Amino acid sequence: MRDLTSSRSITRLSRLRRTPALRALRRETRLHPADLIQPIFVVEDPADAGPVASMPGVERVTIDSLGAPIDDVSESGIPAVILFGLPAYKDAAGTSAHAPDGVVPRAIEAVKRMNPELGVITDVCLCQYTDHGHCGVLDAGRIRTDETLELLGATGVAHARAGADVVAPSAMLDGQVGAIRAALDDASLVDTAILSYSVKHASAFYGPFRDAAHSAPAFGDRRAHQMDPANAREALGEARQDATEGADALMVKPAGPNLDLIHRVRHEVPELPLAAYQVSGEYAMICAA
Repeated sequence: MRDLTSSRSITRLSRLRRTPALRALRRETRLHPADLIQPIFVVEDPADAGPVASMPGVERVTIDSLGAPIDDVSESGIPAVILFGLPAYKDAAGTSAHAPDGVVPRAIEAVKRMNPELGVITDVCLCQYTDHGHCGVLDAGRIRTDETLELLGATGVAHARAGADVVAPSAMLDGQVGAIRAALDDASLVDTAILSYSVKHASAFYGPFRDAAHSAPAFGDRRAHQMDPANAREALGEARQDATEGADALMVKPAGPNLDLIHRVRHEVPELPLAAYQVSGEYAMICAA
C-alpha cells in the first residue's frame, strides 16, 4: 500500500513561498498607488494656507500653489485627487459651495490645466461653507433636508461644469444621491459620476479633518444624519438605497474600524466599485505610532 503521507504526495504550500519572485507570483491581494486617491485641502484665503497641526505632513494649499502637490501625485502613480474647499466667505446657507467661481471650481480648472489625465473628485457638502459648521440649512437647529438637497445638487452641478470627473456627496442626508443625480442630468452633465459616502459613521476619528477644513460644528453634533456605528444592517440599507438612487460607486468610512462592513457592502452591492476611506484620525494615529 502506498504511504499517502510520504513527502512525494504531500501538498506543500510553502513551495511557492521560497523566493521573493514566487511569493510575488502567488500574491492574491495587491495594494498599488493606482488603488489610491489623494485628498487635497484648497483654501481661498492665503492666510488659511499652511501645515495642519493635527495631521503631520498635511498642508492646506492655495490654488496658486497647487502645482507641487499635483506634481507629487502625478509622479507617484496615484490616479485621482479629492478636493476639499475652504472658502473665504461663509454664511448660514453655505452659498459659496455652489458659486461657479468658488474655491473648488477654480481648483478643478487649475488641476485639469496642470494634468488633464488626473481624475478629479470633489467633496459635496455644506459644512465647510456654513458659518455654523453643519451640513445643511438650519431651522431651529435642525437641518432642512429638502432645501439642503437643492443646494447639494447645485454644488454638484457647479463642480461638474468646472470639470470634475466625480462628485462625492458626504452630507449623509436622505435622498442626496438622487437629488444630485437629477440635478446633473437636468444640466446635461450625465457623464459626471457620483461616489457616495454611503456608510459614514458619526465618529471622533474626523477631528483632525475638521481642524484642517475649519468645519467643526459651532454647536451640537451630526449624529442626527451621520450613522450609528452599532447599526450594521442600517449601513447595508444605506448602501442599497444609494445604489438605487444612481450612485456609481460607494464608500465606507472610517475604514479601519469597519472592515466587516466593507466586506458586507462588497457582497451586498457587488456590481459597484467600493472605496474605503482611511480618515484623518486614523492617519494621525499611524503618524503617532
